[in-house]
Amino acid sequence: MDPAGPEEGEEREPGAVSERGVLESFTESREVAELIANLGGVFGELVTREMAVERFVGIMDKYQEQPHLLDRHLEGMMNSLLDIVRDKGSPPALVHLAFKFLYIITKVRGYKRFLPLFPHEVRDLQPVLDLLAEQNPRDSETWETRYMLLLWLSMICLIPFDLARFDGNLVSEGGKARQPTMDRILEMAKCYLVVSDKARDAAAVLVSKFIVRPDVRQSRMAEFLDWVLSMLSKSSSQTMEGTVIVNGMLQALAQLFKHGKREDCLPYAVTVLECLDKCKLSESNQMVLRKLGMKLVQRLGLTFVKPKVAKWRYQRGCRSLAANLQAQGAVVQNQKREAAAAAEADDDDEEYDIPAEIENVVEQLLVGLKDKDTIVRWSAAKGIGRITGRLPKELADDVIGSLLDCFSFQETDNAWHGGCLALAELGRRGLLLPSRISDGELESV
Repeated sequence: MDPAGPEEGEEREPGAVSERGVLESFTESREVAELIANLGGVFGELVTREMAVERFVGIMDKYQEQPHLLDRHLEGMMNSLLDIVRDKGSPPALVHLAFKFLYIITKVRGYKRFLPLFPHEVRDLQPVLDLLAEQNPRDSETWETRYMLLLWLSMICLIPFDLARFDGNLVSEGGKARQPTMDRILEMAKCYLVVSDKARDAAAVLVSKFIVRPDVRQSRMAEFLDWVLSMLSKSSSQTMEGTVIVNGMLQALAQLFKHGKREDCLPYAVTVLECLDKCKLSESNQMVLRKLGMKLVQRLGLTFVKPKVAKWRYQRGCRSLAANLQAQGAVVQNQKREAAAAAEADDDDEEYDIPAEIENVVEQLLVGLKDKDTIVRWSAAKGIGRITGRLPKELADDVIGSLLDCFSFQETDNAWHGGCLALAELGRRGLLLPSRISDGELESV
């Protein structure tokens, strides 16, 4: 586009973004700092509080499409708001307002970018646990507080000390036995996995960080997974309450199998897959449950197969013409290396046994490609790509052959779209070999 803009009488391209709409920096940083500093004076009055929130939301919403501009200021905003939370003299209403502001920031920038900025020192553990224990899980006015506290706790629980050290004498002053810290955190996670608000998402993140700790994994992982599978088996996705519970359990499992080590999760993977089969999520009318089912299935599939990069992948040449011409002199040496690598790859494929459960996983993902909702098809396509990249060449070719069945004239538009998404994912990962493309099957697509 001409930097001077369109000339008079010239129409601007419909899809073009105007230069005026592109932001260069977080220009309201000073105003935001003043808003946060003045929270103590506005939280008491409903009108002034709502005006402050509305102004803050208006500022943050400007950066929805360019959230990276906030990065330099995230830590400063967080520390200012957490100072309010840590101040023992702050009234509950002010604390809730500070957490509301924190949530507004995470909504724009995303919790994954925000999470590492949380302070995670030993001294934060008990205060955050106590503050979370004081919350009412059913209070619809303060869910932002619970959401942010659970995210904060998910970072604090990464401290590299055995949690038993924080228990000391478990007999309190009143003579009652106090609950161990490990059990308190686990109970909090279980409590918030079955609520209907966004705190459920944060509880799943907490589970993925907490359960994989060495001390928790040894003593609580099996028990926790038994509880999750029991809740899944007893709940029906046909009721509102059952949908909420199934959603929380699926999120917890998907996060756990994503962040947990393969050797820790592998002993439980078959049991979880069997329970998931019985849930028959593909028949559910809830799009979110079907999407979470796809995410969990692909995570289970990645647990079954070893994390390795397929040596048979297509290796793209240099994009530079000069580099390609210079490389021609070394063609003979390259051919020798490729032959040796191919022989080594064949040896690896022969030694590597693929579990029988992979067939079930791939079949469910292929069914997911035909789902009526795009987001479910997209999740299934990503799963096909990730798992195919870990399979031996012959099995990967079988998967691609089954995928091409989506392009039958008897199939729906959804199946064709899902198949295209999967082919694009395979192509992006270098898993569509020239031999497969040149045999005519893909050309017909």
